[in-house]
Amino acid sequence: SGNYYNQGEIRKKELEQSCCVLGIPASDVTVIDHRDLPDNPAVEWDTQLLATLVLKHIEAKNINLVVTFDAGGVSGHANHVSLYTALRYSVCTLLWVPPWGCRVLVLESVNLFRKYISFLDVLISCLLPRDALFILTEEETEQAKRAMRCHRSQLLWFRQLYVLFSRYLVVNSLRLL
Repeated sequence: SGNYYNQGEIRKKELEQSCCVLGIPASDVTVIDHRDLPDNPAVEWDTQLLATLVLKHIEAKNINLVVTFDAGGVSGHANHVSLYTALRYSVCTLLWVPPWGCRVLVLESVNLFRKYISFLDVLISCLLPRDALFILTEEETEQAKRAMRCHRSQLLWFRQLYVLFSRYLVVNSLRLL
């Protein structure tokens, strides 16, 4: 629930506000509070437990596309990496292929230079191999920034810089898992 600094309830509300800015209704937002899955940037979550929870949610909601982090977790956050590991385990080890054809896309982690050159990374991303490339319009980029600003409790000085300079608010390259 984002309770690393005992701000779980605040962060749940911020998530709902952020999703609202993006046009995602609160009824489509699910927050999982599980004692064995603590919000902690240094804790790797149990792969099988997380895979089970994610797969149940995907099947219950008939989800046909999942977008998650890659093995680098974009920022190296252990919880982000755990999501990738659990989905990779589901697809590769369990050979999970739901009948409705759910696809899993993983967001490419890039080096520090590319991460903070904002729209200039569009040129680089267009030249490199990937399965999907999302380039936001100026209006969509502003919407993404408004959504990020909803997470007030997390907007420390370095995240303010992230909102200003990150390529992830302009361009996202993904590959199929």
